[in-house]
Amino acid sequence: MAGVAVLAAVAAALGVGVRATDGGQAAVDEPQYLLSALSLAEDRDLDIADELAAERAAAFHQAPLPVQTAVRADGSQVSPHDPLLPVLLAPAAGTGGWVAAKLALAVLAGVLAALTLWVAVRRFGAPRGVATVVVAAAAASAPLAVYGHQVYPELPAALAVVGAVAALTGRLGRGGLVVLLLAVVALPWLSVKYAPVAAVLALLGLAALWRRGRRASAGLAAAVLGAAGVAFVAVHRAVYGGWTAYASADHFQAPGELGVVGSAPDLAGRSTRLVGLLVDHDFGLVAWQPAWLLAVPALGAVPRLLPGRWPLLLAPLAAGWLVATFVALTMHGFWWPGRQVVVVLPLAVVAVACWLGALRGTVRRVALAVGGVLAAAGSAAYAWVLVAGWSARLTWVGAPDEPVPAVVAVLRAALPDYRALDAAGWSLHAAWAVALPALVVAGARTARFVAPPASAQLPAFLTVPRPRPGEKP
Repeated sequence: MAGVAVLAAVAAALGVGVRATDGGQAAVDEPQYLLSALSLAEDRDLDIADELAAERAAAFHQAPLPVQTAVRADGSQVSPHDPLLPVLLAPAAGTGGWVAAKLALAVLAGVLAALTLWVAVRRFGAPRGVATVVVAAAAASAPLAVYGHQVYPELPAALAVVGAVAALTGRLGRGGLVVLLLAVVALPWLSVKYAPVAAVLALLGLAALWRRGRRASAGLAAAVLGAAGVAFVAVHRAVYGGWTAYASADHFQAPGELGVVGSAPDLAGRSTRLVGLLVDHDFGLVAWQPAWLLAVPALGAVPRLLPGRWPLLLAPLAAGWLVATFVALTMHGFWWPGRQVVVVLPLAVVAVACWLGALRGTVRRVALAVGGVLAAAGSAAYAWVLVAGWSARLTWVGAPDEPVPAVVAVLRAALPDYRALDAAGWSLHAAWAVALPALVVAGARTARFVAPPASAQLPAFLTVPRPRPGEKP
């Protein structure tokens, strides 16, 4: 755990020296989070009107700052982003500025890697050696290493999700229940887009308590979550002037708060993201770390590998993927690829560790060899971005549109470009739409049951309750 923590933190911290855009070291939404963190550290409020007037963003964004806030009647301006990330970064930003804030996120990246490894081994029974390599490969490459230093809520949200799963796979005693509730409550405060994932985790926890006969605990947990929901709405109405943080925005006001989803979303068109989030030519996960392909057969194997425990991985992962598919305005934004699914990617890492660790014989040797080659290509791609970025030849926002090293370009020839789908692109999309389910089936056929470790408690909501004396089973 210490080893993967250090590796993840260092891999993330190395990215701090690469500019976000030609206009600054932080860009797009990052300046808004940093200004809010500075305001909390210095003024103890979220009003960034004085920071904007003093051009405090010039320290990390030298170009003119895009307007995101609406000026309210009292002259205040509140950034249209949920406040928990600025709260977490305020101590670092207040003492060491933007560099310290990004390094604080790198530390969280280390914590996430260590916790992911612990959950994979102690809760799901993955072999320690395989799990260590899998977690290290994911933590030291894109997108986890990138969001380990970029000022977005993605990585803290992923940490909350892994913490919730750690609690759900334990005894759910007082401490575990507190961890679960804190994680669920924290997710919407990091960003309202995480509410569906939080809801899935909450339902899994309540169902587990109910089936274990802990009705009072389930009722108390439901009451706490209900009160947290009321507080969320009340604070947002008072601080942001609407149901969500987007109510305080300048560019979302015309179409309303839901304008962030799109004024006329084409859900059928967005369905291509079910595949594209993984294999898009520039913005897919595979384009920057080909080893993410291993998650597909691994997720197919999980129901057979982990009977009774698989929903704890697949249900939150599905919720996060569906939000990124149908709710997010775009997957081709001015940010590093994979942003919308980072929140649930560590669960895929756990699945890969369990699957690879359960393989035997020739299949195991082939899978490990293929996985090693793919992971090495992803590491090379991340190293290339770092070196090119340090020499000012590219930026984080601009990198997806730049030519990539040959080791990655070979694979990208088989990836469709969803920003400009022509006949060839649609053919590639169709091929991947067939190949990915085939990989799921292949993974299921290779699965071998993994006995739960002693530290894991089989979730009772997926088991058949024991009959009481005198009852028929």
